[in-house]
This record gives sequence, structure tokens and C-alpha cells, in this order.
Amino acid sequence: MPVQLNHAIVWCRDKKRSSEFLVRILGCSPAVQFYHFMVVQLANNVSLDFMEKGGPISVQHYAFLVEESEFDATFSRIRDEGLSYWADPSKSRPNEINHNDGGRGIYFEDPDGHVLEVITRPYGSA
Repeated sequence: MPVQLNHAIVWCRDKKRSSEFLVRILGCSPAVQFYHFMVVQLANNVSLDFMEKGGPISVQHYAFLVEESEFDATFSRIRDEGLSYWADPSKSRPNEINHNDGGRGIYFEDPDGHVLEVITRPYGSA
């Protein structure tokens, strides 16, 4: 079997709040409790497993590849929640969408400051 990513742990202050945020913004199936994790299953059988942590949380970056139509729905939910968004990871282009590789993409933050990205084309696919 070729190597595949199975899951990643997302450190957070409140696993319920953070997992529900991701589910709400991306339109995923509800998170499921598994031991001490709240697990968000993604369409490609990779899960993000939210785990609470005290103290500082190192900011991570998670990028999600979506269909064009799903980008519109996700972007609409981001705006409806009043979230800040950027066209770039350095946050130098606020309130803009990028068009990298002929697609569309935006960056925004989750409740713990993790930088989330939604793109419609994989990098290097142009």
C-alpha cells in the first residue's frame, strides 16, 4: 500500500468549539468523539483530530481543496460569520481572493489562530 496521510492532530483550547467551527465553515459532517479527540472526517478519508491543550498553541496551517461550487458556499459562510480573510498567508491582501493556478483561494483563521486555506486548484496545477 502506498503511503497515505490518515490523520493529523489539531491542538486547540476547546475541541468542541474548534471542531464545530471547521464543520460549520467547510460544510463537513459533524465531528465525532473518539477517546479524547473530536474527529472531523474529510472526503479523502483523512481526519483532523482536535485535542485540547493548555498553554501556548503553535499556529499550524491546514489547506483544503474544494470544488468551485463548494468554494462559493464556504466563502459565503466565512463572510456570514464576519471572519477576516486574505488572499495570501502573510495577510498583506485583506478582503481579497487569490487566483493561483487558475483557481480561487483564501486564507482565514480558526478560533485558536490556526491559518486555514481553501483552494480550488492544487498548487502547481496550472
